[in-house]
Amino acid sequence: MCTCIAMRKGNFLFGRNMDIERSFGEMVVAVPRAFKMPYKLVRGSERRYAMMGMATVQEGVPLFAEAFNERGLCIASLRFEGNAHYFPMQRDGVYNLAPYEVIPFLLERCETVLQAVCLLRQTRIVALPFSPSLPLAPLHFILADAQNTFVAEPRSDGLHLYENRAGVLTNNPPFPYQMQRLSDYMHLSVRQPRNTFSAELPLRPYALGMGAMGLPGDASSCSRFVRAAFLLHNSKKGEGAAHLFHILSSAAVVRGSVITASGEEEYTRYSCVIDPNEGAYFYRTYDDLSVRCVRFSETEPEGTQLKEYLLG
Repeated sequence: MCTCIAMRKGNFLFGRNMDIERSFGEMVVAVPRAFKMPYKLVRGSERRYAMMGMATVQEGVPLFAEAFNERGLCIASLRFEGNAHYFPMQRDGVYNLAPYEVIPFLLERCETVLQAVCLLRQTRIVALPFSPSLPLAPLHFILADAQNTFVAEPRSDGLHLYENRAGVLTNNPPFPYQMQRLSDYMHLSVRQPRNTFSAELPLRPYALGMGAMGLPGDASSCSRFVRAAFLLHNSKKGEGAAHLFHILSSAAVVRGSVITASGEEEYTRYSCVIDPNEGAYFYRTYDDLSVRCVRFSETEPEGTQLKEYLLG
């Protein structure tokens, strides 16, 4: 479970809630331009952009949950249980990528979403785990920059690419159904409702906020999608990173409110907001709501070694 939002109210911002039952060794990781990502089936780019985001580092390799590069392109992966499909064999003439390679492959060589989409049209995601101890995670992806947002979903009939005008992605079901469900709530409004129930009854609102009655409040991915989209498209402009944190909070999962099939508690371990204009990665954790920040200006973009920042 996760919620991701691309916000263009004032400066472009990109944020996500990481909803998961346990730590995956997450830390903020900065990748300099000269770092060579060891891809399994493709060659890395000769010219690489620096990138930064939340990742676990395994055998010296960053496995990103979400990240952005110095040109302002942002990408996140979210669980896509039961729908994601990876091909068992590579194919000639395309980029054959393992799921965990998608984010760094695109960020090291693309400046914009449209450039990344062009590469994805030539990409085949193959069933190659990082190692035997790290099984494949079923994923789909959201890509965003200051102009565009797209969703990439690997299915059994290939990689589907969708323009995402809602600016939101959660988990299942596939993205087209999530967008269709928004029509179920097209009557909602931030304004007070009018009485259309009956002209014969003198009905009137008895509290503020009744125009949005029916907005779903549960933690399911469909409900989080609708709730985040409603707040994103009706919120005030120009509020910055703090405002996006508020929208993310509306879709956050409280510890103990969702129990997995294995009996574990799934909750929002961290929330982050990326401000590409400032080159800044803001984050806060479930147990500490203080917002911390790592900036590209603090890293060494010309270096060859990863720079790791433990969560405070």
